[in-house]
Amino acid sequence: MKVRKYLPVIILAYVLFFMIAFVTGLQNPLGVIVKSQYGVSMGVAQLGNFANFIAYAFMGIPAGLMLKKYGYKFSLLVAVTVGILGLGLMFFSGQISRGLWLYFLGAFVAGFSMCMLNTVVNPLLNSIGGGGNKGNQLIQWGGSLNSLAATIVPFVVGFLMGRSVGRQFIDGRPHFEIADVNPMFIILIAIFAVSILAILFINVPETEKVGDTKEAFHQLIAKDGNYNCFSFRHFKLGAIAVFLYTGVEVSIANMTNIYLIHEVGVDPRSVGVIIAIYWFCMFLGRIVGGSLGSKFSSRDMLQFSSMMAIIFILITIFTPEKINIEIGRYSLGNIPVNVIFLVLTGLFTSVMWGNIYNLSVEGLGKYTSTATGFFMMMVCGGGIIPAVQGLFADLVGCRMSFWIIIACLGFLMYYGSNGYRNVNRNIPVE
Repeated sequence: MKVRKYLPVIILAYVLFFMIAFVTGLQNPLGVIVKSQYGVSMGVAQLGNFANFIAYAFMGIPAGLMLKKYGYKFSLLVAVTVGILGLGLMFFSGQISRGLWLYFLGAFVAGFSMCMLNTVVNPLLNSIGGGGNKGNQLIQWGGSLNSLAATIVPFVVGFLMGRSVGRQFIDGRPHFEIADVNPMFIILIAIFAVSILAILFINVPETEKVGDTKEAFHQLIAKDGNYNCFSFRHFKLGAIAVFLYTGVEVSIANMTNIYLIHEVGVDPRSVGVIIAIYWFCMFLGRIVGGSLGSKFSSRDMLQFSSMMAIIFILITIFTPEKINIEIGRYSLGNIPVNVIFLVLTGLFTSVMWGNIYNLSVEGLGKYTSTATGFFMMMVCGGGIIPAVQGLFADLVGCRMSFWIIIACLGFLMYYGSNGYRNVNRNIPVE
């Protein structure tokens, strides 16, 4: 299949790649707004992020079955339409006085959309590239846009929040409301609306064979003789690892945001820049990790990145908050220097997903596709771990709550040192 022939589809897929990360990343700064507007705890403030990611657990399998039954074009139309509904609910939650649960519902519905888009866009680009290196290259370029969107989100929301600073204060702190970011919701809904028109008129290649959903579901849950992907110890441990990893990646950004705004009192515009740097570090880490991937094994990279992330977070916990960032004669205000180490963890968390995936599916053979589908469900860790950390932060404070993240990274380090080993080589995989 010639890539140039489907250039409009590729561009559309890249726009949707960008939107996946942008809409998902929204739940981080919106959690700060929810805490301010409704006066809820840090744990409750994380429920929007929780709802967005837990949707993957509900929609992972149905999204795959829908793609199998109806193909790319129909699945894209459904995914984008659901995305408009989710964003619309979040928008309207800011228009009513008691819109907290409407916001949570919107985040959950938006999570459905992001899960469906992930399920469709990745195999679509891979098939257009004809699989192999070219297909992987198209996906990697899309992944770069994904990281770029995650970098931009804190800037945009931080700027919109910053406009309200000085307008209204409660207990000496600036007050924020969901309505402050209405312009962003309108733009995102408009992009999705234009995407629907593009999907309708662009020739989307249906390279995947459309089949019977009953047969596909049977293949997903049934055992082949006495075995399935869950018969492999290293895969089960890998599924736990990717659940924890997704939580670590999101939690670091989320709790840093809340920590700086609500405990330290940093201007949200400055916080937006800091969180954006974290995601940019992940972008850089993926570039470096990709170039070194052929020189170092997945297990070594996972062990090293986990160890470095643990060290940096320990420095964050034990460095006094009163030490602020200064460059020569200049100071960046009341931003604690320990935040630098939180931001730099992005260099190491960035490479973990690929390493965990490679180790988890090694030696699975014909069970690989089923295992990959289950991985999509385990992305829900990105909602559960931040919620757990938020509840812990209510008890011990934001900085001390990072012991939760250290525990997760400890498991990842174990997986890279021993848990990855395939101890079930007697199971036939051909």
